[in-house]
Amino acid sequence: MLIKTVIFAILIFCSSLISCDTFGSVHSDKRGLVGGEIFNVLTYGAKPGRLGTIFQGPCKSQFPITIQVQGTLQAFSDISAYSGDGWISFIEVQGLILTGGGTIDGRGNGLWQYNDCKTNPNCILLPASINMINVSNAKVKSITLMNSMGFHMHVMNSYMIRAYSLTIIAPEDSPDTDGIHISKSNTVKVSRSIMKTGDDCVSVGQGSTNVTINKITCVPGHGISVGSLGKEPKELDVKGLIVKNGALKGTTNGIRIKTYPTSDPSRAAGILFQDIIMDKVLNPIIIDQNKGIKSSIPSLVKIIAVNLMCSSLVPCQNVHFHNIDLQFVGNAKPTAICDNAKVGYSGVQFPPPW
Repeated sequence: MLIKTVIFAILIFCSSLISCDTFGSVHSDKRGLVGGEIFNVLTYGAKPGRLGTIFQGPCKSQFPITIQVQGTLQAFSDISAYSGDGWISFIEVQGLILTGGGTIDGRGNGLWQYNDCKTNPNCILLPASINMINVSNAKVKSITLMNSMGFHMHVMNSYMIRAYSLTIIAPEDSPDTDGIHISKSNTVKVSRSIMKTGDDCVSVGQGSTNVTINKITCVPGHGISVGSLGKEPKELDVKGLIVKNGALKGTTNGIRIKTYPTSDPSRAAGILFQDIIMDKVLNPIIIDQNKGIKSSIPSLVKIIAVNLMCSSLVPCQNVHFHNIDLQFVGNAKPTAICDNAKVGYSGVQFPPPW
């Protein structure tokens, strides 16, 4: 009975996921379910021009539900058609594999003009291409995400999520098109992917614990970020983040932690950045606890490779730099500045410690 229920859920998903111009299909994997069958959406009346779907449980199976995307799914390019946070949403699903080698095209280039988040602090983000809420034991692999309206992938309130072998593409000037945004989730691993976006390649928001980001190539984009934290009242801590073996090329920022100065008390702790190559990165290392404050003092035009702007009320503690080697391209000499931080260092340090 459980298996029949799961198969029916996949059928409903496949028959409604037809907001696309595609010659491919979305189907279950025969290996994913005992006695499972392949369902081709074209067989069940799929036609171009319809809207996306919410794949909502509670839904669980003895084996993962496998959805294969083959061909190209294209979003409906009318913003009034979307009432939720995502175009393709998975809610309360246990055991999921999203794969297939296909492309999910958010067609955001016609909708980015409606993003006013740079001027409106209370703005509403455009829908994410893939939106996961209360999902556990899921893999997203071997697909391409491009031109999302908002985030390419948003993981929230979820557990044990793996995303790997992804290609994520959006123009350098596309607003808030983060590759993957993670919030209020535990045990999330992102690896072996290439991300070219207009915002953070990967951003880690409040309540995220045990997150690993490994072997990510980010070119261009805003780098890899923790935050912004503290915008909402009583936010949850961020702890247990590892970012390693990455390459950042031509990005606005490298690795950064950013918080609002008027936030409620919370912590960002247990964070490790290790073995990261930066090539032509404008701001390689940043900790900014004063996000949103605009100074009236003109810039002194220093090249700042390491910039720690911590709070005078809750200074940064237990920060350690080991083997930092940031060579500037050009004649200027990079420098490091530090406000309200307790920092230890060892090994190579260039630029020299403050």
